[in-house]
Amino acid sequence: MALKTFRHGVHPSANKFTKDVPLEDFPVPDKVYISLSQHIGAPAKPVVNVGDYVYEGQMVGEAGGFVSAPVFSSVSGMVKSIVKLPTAIGQMVDHIEIENDFKYDKVSLPKLVNPSKEEILQRVKDAGIVGMGGATFPTHVKLAPKDPVDVLIINGAECEPYITCDYRLFLEHANEVVEGTKLLMKALGVDKAYIGIENNKPEAIKVMREAANGGVEIVPLKVKYPQGAEKQIIYAITKRVVPAGGLPAQVGCVVSNTHTAYSVAKAVFDGEPLYKRAMTVSGDGVEKTGNFWVRGGIPFSFIYETLRGEVPECMSNKVINGGPMMGFAQADLRPVTAKGTSSLLFLSHKMFSEFEPTQCINCGRCINHCPMNLVPRDMERAVIKEDFARAEKLGVMNCIECGSCAFICPAKRPLVQAIRLAKKEIRSKGRK
Repeated sequence: MALKTFRHGVHPSANKFTKDVPLEDFPVPDKVYISLSQHIGAPAKPVVNVGDYVYEGQMVGEAGGFVSAPVFSSVSGMVKSIVKLPTAIGQMVDHIEIENDFKYDKVSLPKLVNPSKEEILQRVKDAGIVGMGGATFPTHVKLAPKDPVDVLIINGAECEPYITCDYRLFLEHANEVVEGTKLLMKALGVDKAYIGIENNKPEAIKVMREAANGGVEIVPLKVKYPQGAEKQIIYAITKRVVPAGGLPAQVGCVVSNTHTAYSVAKAVFDGEPLYKRAMTVSGDGVEKTGNFWVRGGIPFSFIYETLRGEVPECMSNKVINGGPMMGFAQADLRPVTAKGTSSLLFLSHKMFSEFEPTQCINCGRCINHCPMNLVPRDMERAVIKEDFARAEKLGVMNCIECGSCAFICPAKRPLVQAIRLAKKEIRSKGRK
């Protein structure tokens, strides 16, 4: 049987060096910094004051609107200040500085037994659960679509190179992922869910098939990037096409992430709000790599110093939050771990290449490989001319920023960067 997939795409090296490394708890520093902006939408509003004692799992920031999510302390200790720090994408936002007393006195939400649809929705909201594949869209909003849906898809493709934390969740917590999937199904009122896993993860497919029940089906996917993109995985599994500018619910689908499903199970059955997550650390810029349970608010600098070992400091020439295709290179190591921090890559010059872009040779590869059927070459030309109206007409707002165009371009044009600039300008104009 042919493996399910989508049209176009690219084939970067997988580099899943940490796939056989089990999850382990990451050390915690003397201070953590809980970001009030760990999700798409309005930032959380602080509900604690300087000098307050807080517990592990205590809400320190309430949702700032419907499209928002509360945030929680990842340690017990004293609130020292509210400071501005950069996020991994460069925005300066408020963070709550908490001095860790290392007691980890903990508070939890009440455990739920056989919860109703309404109780699941409320718990997802109260626990601050967001999409943990990178987008960080508040999950309670996604579970209330305007259009009728009949299919839930759990995105377990993990198609980005290096990242293996979802793979470890499959191997080590298969039952929780399945139970979380069934809770999401109940919240949506659907009878069918598919968990898509790329075919280069046979152990995960085997384990998940043994655990699957109650309308949950495991679907092997062809190994291709960006197989885990929302519209691409919908097409691969259901052959439904989300219209340009449309949402998955318009074709009867909701897509969630492996880690999100796991977190829903933890929130419902254990009463654990979302303040820690599984994360991959990889690359040759640190001595120890692996998969870790990481609490929120840990500075990237602490992670680097903890794992660097005997590797000289100059070895880590590039630090990427996320994967190499869609992640963001870091200007410094002040950002901290948050709900969407799936990976940190510490790379030396041996692990990446630096090229000066040359003139476009009109080869058309960016067009032929674009999974959204766009024309990145012409979009970049419009941006260079600052003709953002033309970029918008070419469909730049439909770009998913997967990086396939830049990856395949022989001239090494900064296509994704140009597209991001265009989208920023168009959004800014719309706000004005």
